[in-house]
Amino acid sequence: MAESPLIAGNRTQLLRDGPASFRAMFSAIQGATNHINLEYFIFEDVESDGVNLGDLLVAKREAGVAVNLIYDSFGSSSTPDAFFDRLKKAGVNVVDYNPLSPFKSIAGWYSPNDRDHRKILIVDGATAIIGGVNLSTTYQSNPLGKSGAAEGKSMDMWRDTDLKIEGPAVAQLQMLFLDHWNKQKGPPIGDAKMFPVVPAKGTAVARIIGSTPDKSVPRYYVTLLSAIRNAEKTIKITAAYFVPTAQEMEDLTGAARRGVDVRLVLPDVSDSSLSIAVGHSHYTELLEAGVKIYETHDLVLHSKTVVIDGVWSMIGSSNFDHRSVIFNDEVDAVLLGSETASELEEMFDDDQQGATAIDLNAWKNRSVFEKMNEVFAVAWQNML
Repeated sequence: MAESPLIAGNRTQLLRDGPASFRAMFSAIQGATNHINLEYFIFEDVESDGVNLGDLLVAKREAGVAVNLIYDSFGSSSTPDAFFDRLKKAGVNVVDYNPLSPFKSIAGWYSPNDRDHRKILIVDGATAIIGGVNLSTTYQSNPLGKSGAAEGKSMDMWRDTDLKIEGPAVAQLQMLFLDHWNKQKGPPIGDAKMFPVVPAKGTAVARIIGSTPDKSVPRYYVTLLSAIRNAEKTIKITAAYFVPTAQEMEDLTGAARRGVDVRLVLPDVSDSSLSIAVGHSHYTELLEAGVKIYETHDLVLHSKTVVIDGVWSMIGSSNFDHRSVIFNDEVDAVLLGSETASELEEMFDDDQQGATAIDLNAWKNRSVFEKMNEVFAVAWQNML
């Protein structure tokens, strides 16, 4: 179903938040000797430990390292043109994915809904970082302001997760990057050193899934549904935007009814209030089936992780929503083995302990206003 192989011999490292991801990214970039490939929905001049990304990329380019960048036109629409102009002037190859203006379209078609939601960093064809973390300054400070944050609450940080991969599986990410680069008619960059022989680095078994609306069967979606249907003991999901399809609802409730311990950690507030309302509209059905739901507080939860039966894990850019199935280009890693799964379960348990369990009876007695808001939001769920 995934149309990609399982690849052994990888070493993985879980990066638990934005700052940890930035440190790992900057370290990998600083160590690059041949090429740096970046593909991000949001691409901004972020900073880590006093170093700015733009300065670092320019310095590596001046040192003879090739730097190739794909950024999404919509996601990075607030990034100043001067930033990209500086990179181009330094010799960085820059591709604007699916430009918002139809007059700038270079792919022969125009669809404003089709977005590149991937987050990929590849260094020298041997090291990669993927997950939910954008190259966004929101991870450096409170994104919604110290006063008057969303829904009137203070949110001091974004909570997100990335994965560092070293080993043969990086080649699968490289192929996805080059496929996008060529489809978006990026300048020739050559691939003579894009696929070095990478020896085994560890014991992790990985499968890279690149989803795209070009495919009639969404690879991430069918892989996730298959894993949920085959779960025997536990399903633990952290979802930034919980807007489940009818099939996902059926499979989650079905798993809970057959005795699987199904747990969801979800945000209580978000930069997308509509997605919160749609998620709330499903709580009663989920809780009645035996699914346990926990809501986080005082942060923007942006993680997208799944761990099943303590051995099957998924980390990537795909959200538990319709948009990731229908419109977005996404990238996710499936990992087999208890080591990564144990790390993810530990992280999940930490999040759960800091969250509030939703009680079925109390939930049924929520206000009429909340219920009406949910009905309105559901009308837009196919776009979320």
